[in-house]
Amino acid sequence: MTSKKAKPVPADTSAPKRPAPKPIVSTGYWLLKSEPDVFSWEMLKAKGAAGEPWTGVRNYLARNNMRAMNLGDLAFFYHSNIGLEIVGICEVCALSHPDTTTDDPKWECVDVRWVRDMPKSVPLPNVKANPKLAKMSLVTSMRLSVQPVTAEEWLEVCRMGGLDTHDLGTKGLTSMKRKR
Repeated sequence: MTSKKAKPVPADTSAPKRPAPKPIVSTGYWLLKSEPDVFSWEMLKAKGAAGEPWTGVRNYLARNNMRAMNLGDLAFFYHSNIGLEIVGICEVCALSHPDTTTDDPKWECVDVRWVRDMPKSVPLPNVKANPKLAKMSLVTSMRLSVQPVTAEEWLEVCRMGGLDTHDLGTKGLTSMKRKR
């Protein structure tokens, strides 16, 4: 008697495929983290209008966030590890380009420049204690070095830092740029 070979069963093509991730779209607001003993707020201010490339980021989501940035987008400058506080506001002054600190072409950076100091720094414990900021990436994604910030979070942090939110408008600090 001859045995019949079983026919291979075709793969189930009716199963739903995992959807592709949605593209990151800039809200116009970000938070950038830097260790002040490596690159501080004062160091960025010293670079003046030329700004500085935001190099050394080696996290795909953080890199993709930088790819989504637009010229003129604003970012909080956050001192990580030492200080743990938002100390100033900077803006994107050059779009995503190759990071010169590596030969690997997959890593990119943007350039940022100083806009203004926060009248008073906003410490991490104050951010965490504010229910309006409970969903902010700084609270939920602590380790990510380049984070999106919503317009509502932006205004709340500015308020906490002593900036008059009535003068800020929806896009930020156009009338307050480069003030100490």
